[in-house]
Amino acid sequence: MGGTLRWGSLARVALLAAIWGSSFLWIKLALRGFSPVEVALVRVGLGAAVLLALSRVRGIGLPRGLGTWGHLTVAAFFNNALPYALFAFGEETVDSSVAGVINATTPLWTLLLAVVVGSGKRLSPAQVAGLFLGFAGVLLILAPWQAKGAFGPGAAMIMIAAFSYAISYLYLDRFLAARGLDPVVLCGAQLAAATAMLAAVLPFTGDLAVDVRFDAFAAIAVLGILGTGVAIFLNYRLLLDDGPAVASSVIYLLPPVSVLLGALALGEPFGIRMALGIAIVLGGIALSRRKAADADETSDLSGPSDAFDASDFSGVSTAPEDAETSDAAHEPVGSASPTPLATTRA
Repeated sequence: MGGTLRWGSLARVALLAAIWGSSFLWIKLALRGFSPVEVALVRVGLGAAVLLALSRVRGIGLPRGLGTWGHLTVAAFFNNALPYALFAFGEETVDSSVAGVINATTPLWTLLLAVVVGSGKRLSPAQVAGLFLGFAGVLLILAPWQAKGAFGPGAAMIMIAAFSYAISYLYLDRFLAARGLDPVVLCGAQLAAATAMLAAVLPFTGDLAVDVRFDAFAAIAVLGILGTGVAIFLNYRLLLDDGPAVASSVIYLLPPVSVLLGALALGEPFGIRMALGIAIVLGGIALSRRKAADADETSDLSGPSDAFDASDFSGVSTAPEDAETSDAAHEPVGSASPTPLATTRA
């Protein structure tokens, strides 16, 4: 793309930031009419329908093989079913703006987990500082030392959701990255698997009543169709057309968008402590994404793989659809590069 960023690319980055950054607002509104599990279920169901329809239009079928589907199911649990439900449960008591900032810690958790599980990645001093700085920013926002701080079970559930995303990124990178699966159909398949999981759990949640409200139905439609469906395809195109550096820049816009919408649409508080906390979190993320001098340039787990949302294409090939076919997956194969289309969406 050269040294300049096209206006079309800027528009897509802004659009993706608006869609994904607003996810926390839509969750909050959807909870006015649906239970947390219902919000997660409808969300993944709508997202799966959109992505699988797009895949069909593009002439790409579902992945084949029990092994592939087994890995997809595990990835769907950690990347969709669990975190989406936890975000909905968490936002019952936590402001959407706070949820958006906590969600931005996913790259930090991914980097930390990669080191803990022994990925061979060594951290530079800047990355270590980034980890401490990023989590310190979240701590400042939650303010556990204040009686009216946001620290509590809801915030803990959202933090676990961000950690769950990190687990899914590493799992996808290890078990699905080299299979050459088309990213869009992979995300659609993951969401379909997550839909089955949440549908199986729903009858046991004890809260099946739906309050018929226009705002709740509109919010969950936007959340599922746009935020968990269309946006993933737009993100895929952005990655292909402009590269991971541009696509991953979306992550820095999500917290400001979520905070702005929370304040304007829901009247959520915004003060100096929140502003300072956001700046510290984003500064920590920026530092954590700096490669160590001796890092492997082809497998930086703190890079684009941790930048975006909706069903993460972590480590998945973005090769053209007419690439040679893999015997293992019967899907287009590209380079085995672990550069993913992962997201830190809600």
